[in-house]
Amino acid sequence: MNFSLYIAKRYLRSKSSTNAINIITGIAAFGVVIGTAALFVVLSGFAGLKELSLEFTSFSDPDLKLLPKSKKVMTISQEQYAFLENHPEILSYSVVIEEQVLLSCNDKHLGVEIKGVGNNYPQATIDSILSYGSWLGQEGNQMVAGWGVSNNLGFGVLDYNKSLKLYAPKPGKGQIGALQNAFRQLKMTNVGVFQVTEELDHRRVYTSIDDARYLLGYSKDEVSAVELMLQNNSAKSSFMKELENTFSDEILAKNRLALNDALYKMLNTEYLAVYLIFTLILIIALFNIIGSVIMVILDKKKNIRTLYHLGATLPSIEKIFFLQGSLMTVGGGILGLILGTIIVGIQQRFGLLLITPSLPYPMAFKWANLSLVILTITVLGILASKIASKRISLQFIKDQAN
Repeated sequence: MNFSLYIAKRYLRSKSSTNAINIITGIAAFGVVIGTAALFVVLSGFAGLKELSLEFTSFSDPDLKLLPKSKKVMTISQEQYAFLENHPEILSYSVVIEEQVLLSCNDKHLGVEIKGVGNNYPQATIDSILSYGSWLGQEGNQMVAGWGVSNNLGFGVLDYNKSLKLYAPKPGKGQIGALQNAFRQLKMTNVGVFQVTEELDHRRVYTSIDDARYLLGYSKDEVSAVELMLQNNSAKSSFMKELENTFSDEILAKNRLALNDALYKMLNTEYLAVYLIFTLILIIALFNIIGSVIMVILDKKKNIRTLYHLGATLPSIEKIFFLQGSLMTVGGGILGLILGTIIVGIQQRFGLLLITPSLPYPMAFKWANLSLVILTITVLGILASKIASKRISLQFIKDQAN
């Protein structure tokens, strides 16, 4: 067995002659265990929150969305419709019209995003987002408002006491003769309320695509976007090439990641911030390891001098305490990961910590998080042990002989 490793294990298992050093060593090891467990639990909790946030976007966003690159609208030809209808990779598609309009309720006004959808809008999406009431029927002049829009303007489902109107400016040039001639308006009835995310709930209303066309003055062939639901939830490269050949270069295809680019960037930034904050806490805990190893060096000064006179080299003696600190850190890290995994598993299984009375705090076990914590504690532990072991020097050994 390696000489330095053998002595390091002996020092790690044996008690020091001074009880205070034993206490300091125990506190240092306990700090590493708790710090490692806390880092893993927090990263798992954040991963759970990230999955929960992205799950909400999957309710309202398609797998792939076709948008015009430079204009507000695009025209779909019969050949392109045939491609969308018959391609085996496309599970379903829906043409939509999206634009900013003004919604008024009695004397209150709010700028909203209107989204006109057809009868083939995915039923799975409707079932996921509809909170109460019903979806758009065959009759016109119906809308489904976001919870925030409904709350801000103070109307409910089938609230006939409230006068709901949508306004959109008419396209054209020249001087406006009368204000009422500058806007198209549509009197609406709210038949349902949807709930997805706070941002979307406060800015969107759904209408039929025919009502949206009339309000915005679009022709029958003009749409704002085409939303695709795919068989495998992701677009293959061969399918994307066919899509590019069928549609002109003026069409931009965005997957769910690109549609929520700002959200993904925000979540990744928050993840990095949380990791750095708890790594800083772990670094503070590892200062105890440095102090503990230095205290052991001072306690074993006679043993060090004896080993040196018996022929042990200075690097091998330094390696003893480097390995002792590394073993203490890695051992504490493993125990911390076991403790953190147990805590994450209990929360996943029983949901003891709640965000709301019905929603447990989400936890997600990720091997990437486990690997990141192992790498972090290993690197920091090696650095801390290296710093502490550098206390050993030839001058230190000679000073003990005097």
